[in-house]
Amino acid sequence: MKELNIPDPASLEVKAVWQALAEAHRHLAELKGLCESLPNRAILLDTLAIQEAKDSSEIENIVTTHDELYAYDQGGSASPAAKEVQHYIAALKVGFTDVVKSGLIRMSTILRVQEEVEQNNAGFRKVPGTVLRNQTTGATVYEPPQDAVLIEKLMTDLVDFIHADDDLDPLLRMAIAHHQFESIHPFYDGNGRTGRILNLLMLQRDGLMDLPVLYLSRYITATKDQYYRLLQTTRESGDWVDWCVYVVKGVAITAKSEIRLIKNLRELMQATKHRLRGELPRIYSQELLNNLFRYPYTKIEFVEKDLGVSRITAAKHLDTLAQNGFVEKKKIGRTNFYINRPLFNLLTQISLNDE
Repeated sequence: MKELNIPDPASLEVKAVWQALAEAHRHLAELKGLCESLPNRAILLDTLAIQEAKDSSEIENIVTTHDELYAYDQGGSASPAAKEVQHYIAALKVGFTDVVKSGLIRMSTILRVQEEVEQNNAGFRKVPGTVLRNQTTGATVYEPPQDAVLIEKLMTDLVDFIHADDDLDPLLRMAIAHHQFESIHPFYDGNGRTGRILNLLMLQRDGLMDLPVLYLSRYITATKDQYYRLLQTTRESGDWVDWCVYVVKGVAITAKSEIRLIKNLRELMQATKHRLRGELPRIYSQELLNNLFRYPYTKIEFVEKDLGVSRITAAKHLDTLAQNGFVEKKKIGRTNFYINRPLFNLLTQISLNDE
């Protein structure tokens, strides 16, 4: 790979691509509108970021549980896998903030995201020897660029392509940019996770999503063999149609899944609000409701901060909620967590093919 392999847009003007694009844009528009209708969009950023991070990390065989992630304690003895997933969440938020501020996906943004993912500042690869191997057989599948100067040039060209002022559909641009990023393989480690965050940042920058919450990694996890096969066959054949259709269909499937999720979340939140106001009017507030849906595993410190109340008041509120069946109290290590079980079930059980 001496230069970016960007397909001629005319080669993508085929029925399969048009159909996939039309469906993806329709569902993305609906999803964006639903996100805007929520009273507190931070709820989505916090809850769905964990889902995205868990599945993106799982592609790299970093496996942890939802329980451990939601009960994650910065100062506690979390597993290495849980810590890696939390680094992904932090990286996603770093990228999101950067794009909001500048409206751009700069080289510095990509470097900062990877630094957060990997917790080091090694930057682009400078030492040759990186090859991608078949995890089962150990055979070399692909050798990315080895020269440090070439890697930096290719990444500069990729950033230019991301911001090119032309008529290419933004979803096709995202699909092509993702393929090229993974083919450059610019970092020693964390390329897959950084590349999947870059997908979300491109959707955000192009105005297709206001928040980086499209849950694409679940789709890639479910179609992992196809993902890696198409990455390689596209490199070998130069035919981009199948790859672009695969990615764009993934956007549509994922958006439909999240539309169902957010509708269910909104209904659950509304039902909880009515019940809370009816049964516990003395402690009800919108801030308390938001807290219960922002943190499936909430705790005293979160309520104390979000509601601006004392630790004693926060503890009383949570114990009252537990006594009345709104949350389930569970001690993990030295910390009492209060689990919004219906929310937890909703977030962890929805699938890509629910209708």
